[in-house]
Amino acid sequence: MKKHILVVPGDGIGQEVTAVGKKVVEKIAQKFGHEFTYDEALIGHVAIEATGDPLPEETLVKMRASDAVLFGAVGHPKYDNDPTAKVRPEQGLLKMRKELGLYANLRPIKLFDELLGASSIKPEILKGSDILFFRELTGDIYFGEKGRKNEGDTAYDIAEYSRYEVERIARKAFEAAMTRSKKLMSVDKANVLETSRLWRETVQKVAKEYPEVTVEHQFVDSAAMLLIKNPKQFDVVVTANLFGDILTDEASQIAGSMGMLASASVGDSTGVYEPIHGSAHDITGKGLANPMASILSAALMLDISFGLKAESEAIISAVEQTLKAGFRTRDIADASTPAEMILGTDAIGEEILKRI
Repeated sequence: MKKHILVVPGDGIGQEVTAVGKKVVEKIAQKFGHEFTYDEALIGHVAIEATGDPLPEETLVKMRASDAVLFGAVGHPKYDNDPTAKVRPEQGLLKMRKELGLYANLRPIKLFDELLGASSIKPEILKGSDILFFRELTGDIYFGEKGRKNEGDTAYDIAEYSRYEVERIARKAFEAAMTRSKKLMSVDKANVLETSRLWRETVQKVAKEYPEVTVEHQFVDSAAMLLIKNPKQFDVVVTANLFGDILTDEASQIAGSMGMLASASVGDSTGVYEPIHGSAHDITGKGLANPMASILSAALMLDISFGLKAESEAIISAVEQTLKAGFRTRDIADASTPAEMILGTDAIGEEILKRI
């Protein structure tokens, strides 16, 4: 197979973990006889510094011309501490999603048994958890009209959804549910929000096309509680942009660390594959970042965009074998982990590469 991959490391530890993810993809190509070509592009803070634009047109052109995008992270404390900044790294991320039509964000919450002790949740509650989130990615409060009024003393962000936007993400979630346990949970706030009432009404309508799937509706506050109380009751979850952002970060505790969670942002063209963690500038350049979310994102890319199931499973198996061998990064180590088994970004990447 011949494919062209655009590598967009972005900011902070995105640079470090994406480099390891790319090495894993290169090893897969070598082992399985594929030909992958690569290019790189800028986004976020590094793009602003170089061009003044968080998503330069050149990057967008390269994204559209690629078969898939292996992505890092965006963000910088400089902007976090300056709410008046007009140009921000995250604007590049949002524009990328809109321009590429990346309306579905898939976040598998995969729990490796070896990391049961890495979470603050009791192992007996966690064991057996396997959740697939579908987060709508191009609507809601992030993309609605926003601004200030009353001489800047009042701010507003408008949450908005069309029936079409809800239908297309719901169908993707229902299709996934059909390949799993045929259970789907839709999360909203229909007791308060009009957008959520449209969301629930539309999901109920789409559900009629999938009579084999059992559908449960939960308010977001209740779902947040249940994720910690009984994560095993969740299978496929579909929810709006804002709720999905919060719930999937909460669900990282099920996997033990954000450094273990991959994601795929897909629509009708080029898919973008990225770890769910941020740029983490507090550890940037120290070689401490966990690259496994980037590596598992590469596995998702091979599976979803390229249809290479065996290759994807080879990566997941290599990660699992590395964990079984006792190797950890700092974020997933516990008090019983020997110091010599706690490795940095590149070193644990090498252990995973050995096992592919």
